[in-house]
Amino acid sequence: MPNHLIQKSESKMPGTAISIFAVMSQLAAEHNAINLSQGFPDFNCSEELIELMHKYQKGMFNQYAPMPGVGILRERISQKIKKIYSHFYDFDSEITITSGATQALFAAISCVIKEGDEVIVIEPAYDSYGPVIEFNKGIPVYVSLNPDDFSFDWDSVKEAITNRTRMIIINSPHNPTGSVLKLSDLKILEDITRNTKIIIVSDEVYEHIIFDGRSHVSLSQSEELSQRSFVISSFGKTYHATGWKVGYCCAPKKLTDELRKIHQFIVFAVNTPAQYAYAEYMLDESHYLTLSSFYQKKRDILIESLSDSHFKIIPASGTYFQLLDYSNISAKNDIEFSLYLTKEIGVAVIPISPFCTINKERKIIRLCFAKNEDVLISAAEKLCAVKTA
Repeated sequence: MPNHLIQKSESKMPGTAISIFAVMSQLAAEHNAINLSQGFPDFNCSEELIELMHKYQKGMFNQYAPMPGVGILRERISQKIKKIYSHFYDFDSEITITSGATQALFAAISCVIKEGDEVIVIEPAYDSYGPVIEFNKGIPVYVSLNPDDFSFDWDSVKEAITNRTRMIIINSPHNPTGSVLKLSDLKILEDITRNTKIIIVSDEVYEHIIFDGRSHVSLSQSEELSQRSFVISSFGKTYHATGWKVGYCCAPKKLTDELRKIHQFIVFAVNTPAQYAYAEYMLDESHYLTLSSFYQKKRDILIESLSDSHFKIIPASGTYFQLLDYSNISAKNDIEFSLYLTKEIGVAVIPISPFCTINKERKIIRLCFAKNEDVLISAAEKLCAVKTA
């Protein structure tokens, strides 16, 4: 391509680089390192789900799905949310099937945010939020989680609200820290947003991966918050099929109408046989009701295997990510330390600073434990050998 076609000064996103996930996964491959960086399983989804996909492919379900999604899948989602969170979303007008949660996030932010609108982003934050806000000429306003336990610092959120605040983005269970919302948090958020025009995007893709007897707290549980919220989830995280890229967004009709205006011009419709396969697979509730115990076992194996290491372990309350504090091991910043672990120790991890714009100096890394148990044990053995760096 000729160099004069797009200059850096003309780029719509001049400050956006390639994702840290892609960078670390590439390094893992180059150095033959155990890849605990990018957040996807190293095991397959169930044979039953694969057979269902094949069934609908052979059954002539291979053309465009309806733009909002296959009706039976949206009905099943509505039924599940009603049963678990006691909130009814009309499947026809309030639930949209999306090409993964990231596309849902893009559409939800883009359909609301205009030039100059402020969006409160609570960080560490998933790396798509800020760029999408900036792409729409909005202004991200970053507020940190409490540094001690990664709980929500609502006083700081309240202080960040101005007359230009249009949106707050919530993520629970939280990537990358593994912290989770409490019911008391919903009450505070209700108080903060009452009598305002603030819209909430609630990223709940790890809703079924939550530990130690806790229950997921969804914004759909609050009648007040649900009326101003896009609630987003992901089949990929729940059913070990991230490559199928199917998610969904639930919101009241007026918000859904706006989201679909954007959705139709991003993907129009989502993979048809996958939607039918998921709809049938959802009939067996055990597939998602047992997910927490499935992943808690992996979390506990990783933590136990690291018990003799020099890392400080911060047990995750949800997601399939585990944080490790390496301040007793090295003075390197987290990117340097992550590169060291990948190249010299043979374990690829994710530094936390790319999730942050403020408080970037903490010596913390993130490991994905959505891996086979022998992989977790092998990685932990390598990490236990790290004493100084």
